[in-house]
Amino acid sequence: MLHSPLILVINCGSSSLKYAVFAADSRDPLISGLAECLGAADARLHCKQNGVKTTTSLDGGGHEAAVEGLLAILSERGLLSGIGAVGHRVVHGGERFARSIRLDAEILTDIEAVSGLAPLHNPANLIGIRMAMAKLPWVPQVAVFDTAFHQTMPEEAYLYAIPRKLYDEHGVRRYGFHGTSHRFVAEEAVRLLQLDPADHGIVIAHLGNGASATAVLNGRSIDTTMGMTPLEGLVMGTRSGDVDPGILTYLATKLGWSAATIDHVLNKESGLLGLSGLSNDCRTLEAAAAEGHAGAKLALDVFVHRLAHHIGGLATTLPRLDAVVFTGGIGENSAFIRASTLQRLGPLGLDLDEAVNRDTVGGATGLISRSVRPAAVVIPTNEEWMIARDAAELAELLVH
Repeated sequence: MLHSPLILVINCGSSSLKYAVFAADSRDPLISGLAECLGAADARLHCKQNGVKTTTSLDGGGHEAAVEGLLAILSERGLLSGIGAVGHRVVHGGERFARSIRLDAEILTDIEAVSGLAPLHNPANLIGIRMAMAKLPWVPQVAVFDTAFHQTMPEEAYLYAIPRKLYDEHGVRRYGFHGTSHRFVAEEAVRLLQLDPADHGIVIAHLGNGASATAVLNGRSIDTTMGMTPLEGLVMGTRSGDVDPGILTYLATKLGWSAATIDHVLNKESGLLGLSGLSNDCRTLEAAAAEGHAGAKLALDVFVHRLAHHIGGLATTLPRLDAVVFTGGIGENSAFIRASTLQRLGPLGLDLDEAVNRDTVGGATGLISRSVRPAAVVIPTNEEWMIARDAAELAELLVH
């Protein structure tokens, strides 16, 4: 019998919905899953509970069908009545939201007002929010923003060197993303490395199909690699990361590409996929590179070069560097990427322990350097639990 209040976490993507249910006193989900291919004929809802996975067809349904299916599963399994709060991931909060917040009609209007900054994500986030509020009107609902953690960046870090009125009148600035992950990992690093919460500096590399790195000073983000959109910064699975803005004009005039075409190429056909001509999956590329695939090797080399370059740059924004932390699917599981990156960061005083690094995969946490100040460490992220924690706290539920 369940006694602790339950928190439902909903993360609506452009064509997917991730979810998890946590007890308010646990970091491990009771149930989790994914609805994918929403709006397509093969739309389906996956569920995992106690190690058992099931899949249900959504008959071509979209986000609304996914929420309906999710709530039906929770009801069938006796969990729905125990839900005490719902936490929603919202990609972009602009400057309006510097922290998580309980949702009401006014807040929904404010989220809509900044949705132009994330047109592929915020509208989908809002669908999930409205559905959950309609179906569970008695349950407190909380929005947790990807951008909120980075609202502590100073002006010199978030302003672009373009006419100031574009920021003043249109909000053109760097916002940063993956904030929930960076916030979780920053807290874990302080605990794991026994750092002084009021006097420490770390650089976190969240590496996955989307990737960003952040400089954290005394628990606060002071610089990050993603910008106004999640396209800026590191090389990613299918995203280019940093490119010369002049390239955009060149492509438009030389090839006649529209803004939509350029946006598609930079977001969907670039990054590891574009460089390798093979895959956006780091595991596939590592295996192919080991067998002599030139494109795979090149893609990994560029990825590592850009990552080390940005980590080094972020380190200079800190008065001291206590640690470089790797997280995310690649950061947690690619010993090759970590080793290759740390070899380039020798000037920072990082000394890789190759044997420990090889063994620190599959959800393991730990120090992978011989050096302890600065240290190199792997910390698995837990964005869903962070969302659940915020939701529980704002709903005034028990939290440990």
